[in-house]
Amino acid sequence: MKPEDPEVARSARAGAEARRAMVARIVAAGLVSDPRVVEALATVPRHLFVPEALVAEAYGDHALPIGAGQTITQAANVGRAAELAAIPRGGRVLEVGTGSGYQAAVLARLAGQVFSLERIPELAAEARRVLASLGVRNVSVKVFDGTYGWREHAPYDAIVVAAGGPRVPQALLDQLTPQGRLVIPVGSRGGQILELWQRAEGDVRCEAIIPVAFVPLVGKFGWREER
Repeated sequence: MKPEDPEVARSARAGAEARRAMVARIVAAGLVSDPRVVEALATVPRHLFVPEALVAEAYGDHALPIGAGQTITQAANVGRAAELAAIPRGGRVLEVGTGSGYQAAVLARLAGQVFSLERIPELAAEARRVLASLGVRNVSVKVFDGTYGWREHAPYDAIVVAAGGPRVPQALLDQLTPQGRLVIPVGSRGGQILELWQRAEGDVRCEAIIPVAFVPLVGKFGWREER
């Protein structure tokens, strides 16, 4: 057996300690309480989803740039969205906005299958690479306009949108199961409210959760791309 590289081992321990500290802050702030979500955040190595120059900041309480004008979502918001989604064990989840792949990796630990849409090819390719390197096999990433959803695999127990739109795309609501949940930031380009849309008794109800600031949801049923 090949001996473990001491530097690699030290780096792994440092990453695990930083991850535990990040999760402890999120839990102490009352942002996440579901044990399954806490375990997912504590397990996924967030530092592998950010550019090498930003690894030291990976476990801070903020979003980070990942290229192409996009960001890796703040871990607290990833956890909050996952908890609001209330994903059943073995459930089917649609993620709109793959980005770095970090949120997909967290959702993958809660769901049976995650279908993730990303409009920027280079981000989708890098997310696939990192997810594969971690052995995450229950995430499928497609380059497509996420505001249409992914009808081929609908309906979904939960849909999590990682970008802020001016309104809720009807196509996403239409792809929920009868008890499905949609978590989406809605508002202006500069700031939104995280909303929970939930089907119940044949109706769709919306609950405003917290103010957030996500990158714009660009697409046919979102914002137009700025040129």
